[in-house]
Amino acid sequence: MRAMMLHEVVDLSMQENPLRSAELDAPAPGPNEVLLEVDVCGVCHTELDEIEGRTPPPRYPVVPGHQVVGRVVDVGPSVQERKVGDRVGVAWIYSACGTCRYCLAGQENLCESFTATGRDVNGGYAEYMRVPAAFAHPIPDFFSDAEAAPLLCAGAIGYRSVRLTEMENGDRLGLTGFGASAHLVLKMVRHRYPDSEIYVFARSERERKFALELGAVWSGDTAERAPEKLDAIIDTTPVWKPIVEALSNLAPGGRLVVNAIRKETSDQEQLLRLDYARHLWEEKEIKSVANVARRDVSEFLDLAAEMKIRPELEEYPLHEANRALLEMKAGGLRGAKVLRIRQA
Repeated sequence: MRAMMLHEVVDLSMQENPLRSAELDAPAPGPNEVLLEVDVCGVCHTELDEIEGRTPPPRYPVVPGHQVVGRVVDVGPSVQERKVGDRVGVAWIYSACGTCRYCLAGQENLCESFTATGRDVNGGYAEYMRVPAAFAHPIPDFFSDAEAAPLLCAGAIGYRSVRLTEMENGDRLGLTGFGASAHLVLKMVRHRYPDSEIYVFARSERERKFALELGAVWSGDTAERAPEKLDAIIDTTPVWKPIVEALSNLAPGGRLVVNAIRKETSDQEQLLRLDYARHLWEEKEIKSVANVARRDVSEFLDLAAEMKIRPELEEYPLHEANRALLEMKAGGLRGAKVLRIRQA
């Protein structure tokens, strides 16, 4: 099978082609696993974190990619919940132990044995991949393959982020950063909380304009102050500065939810500029998002189909994965990026 592989940590300011093309033997499904022929795989900022060493794979080489949509072409022994021909998706959560207190409570995302697709095991930048059947999610018929891919991560992690804000209808929500996840959050919040106003902070004028087109009531630069104090803010950026700026925009008792696997260190000195009275006083909270649980993926797919969400996206062939990653690194995205693996 064709695949794109990561062989080592790469400084993207020095190396423009971090992934190398490879020919591999297609895997075979083990007990309780299914084999997928991959149709598409979304491109996520977490791939940049893997490539640049902020969340490095435990071993090399590895096939990245964790927004995978494909068809089941083989099933291992004992598999009953999936069958050949099923269209399924695979998210960042590849597996968990299933027996710890977190797994038993539906919080597999906090399991010590949490395994990440495309980091700890080979992912979807390839023509085939295997996955435990219990972690292969049926895709609603409403979505095309490419439309479904960003829902598996950008959508699911956005859904979890909104839940963690504990917002109610009528609350003011801020979004700092406006890439693949945030644009889906905006659509979801407008549907579920019709009386809530959404304020967007982004460094790119293109992103700010896009946010207004989708229904934000205001958009401004990361360092600007919103015209109203906000009850909750979700940060989807890879850097520290937006966290500091977001805290200044929170209302008393407000909550900042940080939706990032890792943060870059280039502006880490921003942490030293926290002013207690301005940033944290009045019972403001900061909460991180750790991975996703299976329920986040399955519940969001159902919600997205109910809402008839159509993600904004741009497609690339598999061999142009490096170009897609570099364009993501440069910022200024409009929606999501998806690799086309199998040609129709």
